[in-house]
Amino acid sequence: MERQSTDIRQEQIKLAVIDIISTDGLKNLSTRNLALHIGMSEGSIFRHFKTKKDIILSIFNDIQDNFIGELKKIALSDEEPAIRLFKYLSATIKYHTGKKGTNMLLFSEAFYNNDTDLKKCLQQIFHDQKHYVSKIILDGIDAGIWDENILVENVASFYMGIPVAMNMEMLLGGKNFHFDNYCNNMVQLLLKMLRK
Repeated sequence: MERQSTDIRQEQIKLAVIDIISTDGLKNLSTRNLALHIGMSEGSIFRHFKTKKDIILSIFNDIQDNFIGELKKIALSDEEPAIRLFKYLSATIKYHTGKKGTNMLLFSEAFYNNDTDLKKCLQQIFHDQKHYVSKIILDGIDAGIWDENILVENVASFYMGIPVAMNMEMLLGGKNFHFDNYCNNMVQLLLKMLRK
């Protein structure tokens, strides 16, 4: 069997963690199950990551680089604020849908274990999402499109609840979740809140 590079192995391990969590739940995420899932020894896993926490931290770093990086591009683009808001929400929902609700479970793991490093990563992810959606809202207000009396902080906080509610619907409803309907409904609700 051909030896894989460290980068490829680390990616396989992280994908397996997400797969185990989404199919078997967080309680079944052990290094033994992880090793069985990807066909390598537990010792091999620890050659690529020192601890299970390091795997989760690496997943959080991927979220910061990929997901938050995409949201930042949308928020800072020159498109109309309403278009950016739709794209921002669509990217958020698409990302969470693709992760099958595992991010919520990983986030709860960080808080359940009261781990300072994991919580710090989560706070940054949360802060950045809220910051970039606030930027879109402020741009719409500055352009005279949306109500200047809106409390941006409140709308941004409301926005942050949308992925949480979506994850719950997805986890509980399974195949009955409809991405397009959910996204359109949430954007319409946000636009109604922001309208002058």
